[in-house]
Amino acid sequence: MAIRGYQLSLSGLVGRQCRHLPSCSEYTDEAIQRHGFWPGGWMGLARICRCGPFGTHGIDWVPETLPDGSAWYKPWAYGRWRGVNAPPITCEAVEPDGD
Repeated sequence: MAIRGYQLSLSGLVGRQCRHLPSCSEYTDEAIQRHGFWPGGWMGLARICRCGPFGTHGIDWVPETLPDGSAWYKPWAYGRWRGVNAPPITCEAVEPDGD
């Protein structure tokens, strides 16, 4: 609810500043919906900390499962503090065009 309020108010005033796709607020909202408030909130915080001039950029999806070793009493283990969760890059064979 608070995230949606931010998206409808402050985000529109400052413009798109996020270096990732999906944006940090969309990422946090999806992480909370998928993994719950505690783990998803920590995932979102880690993402916001990575989103800066010297941080990461590009495609970064919410992980399907919680990271190994994460637990409620180790909340920092939920977040990815470096790198992104980008889809793998695949190179398919190029077929000749017949010219």
